[in-house]
Amino acid sequence: MKLFWIIPFFLLQDTEAFLMKNAKVKLCLEASPTSGNLLLEDCDPESHFQDWSWQGHSLVNQGTRSCLTVVGANSVQTSLCGSTSWDCSDSLLSPLGSSQGYLVANRKGVALNDVRGLKAQWQDVAERSVCEEKAEAEQDRHFFAALASTHGYEHTAGNATLALGISQEELEELLWFFRREDPAAWNYSILALSFITLVLGLLLLAINVARNRKRKIHEYREAAQAAQQAELEAKQALMSVQQEQSPAEPEKQEPLPQDQKAGDVVVQWKDGTITSLYTERSEDPV
Repeated sequence: MKLFWIIPFFLLQDTEAFLMKNAKVKLCLEASPTSGNLLLEDCDPESHFQDWSWQGHSLVNQGTRSCLTVVGANSVQTSLCGSTSWDCSDSLLSPLGSSQGYLVANRKGVALNDVRGLKAQWQDVAERSVCEEKAEAEQDRHFFAALASTHGYEHTAGNATLALGISQEELEELLWFFRREDPAAWNYSILALSFITLVLGLLLLAINVARNRKRKIHEYREAAQAAQQAELEAKQALMSVQQEQSPAEPEKQEPLPQDQKAGDVVVQWKDGTITSLYTERSEDPV
């Protein structure tokens, strides 16, 4: 039950600030950190000098911690809080208790003028009226005031405990928790999320490495098979060429006559007869 109320408290604190964008020029109101002048720049949610918040009837800049103040007849800048209060109606901002006009965007920045068109209408980045932001800020302020006044006003605290559905002891412990501003729960949550993110990242990395390895092995096998097939086809083509270029088998030599000896000179005539060129003479008797 405590954690159920702790989370909304943090969310309400983060959503107090908002950007003030003019409905005509579509630029956001930015406070100068040195001179106190007001500029119209491109909306940047990361810039603290474009963050504004309602504190009662004052518009406070989160970057300079100064308030939107009327200076002179129709000039506006940021200065110490408490001198100017603002009334908000139909997205129009006008100083309380004065008839100087409305906060209007012009070429130089902002000023007071009697114009009620789009130049005098102010919204947040979600195109919600700054008057809605003021109403929500007042509701939040009343809610926190009811919780903070537990010790001073018993009847207000009793109504708050009845609305929240928690006991007096739990409410006091909850208030003590926020006054102490212990960030341990938030730090543990971020640590757990970081650990889960690390595990998921390592798992995805391992899966990617395994898939890349399988893909490379498959490509290597396909390349090896293709090389073997090309080598086999080359061998078959070479063998066929060699068979085509080989000479015909030599004619079988006719057998020599039985009476022919090695070293004899023989002649084969046209009619096919074979005779010895030199006949062996018989040895003369001694």
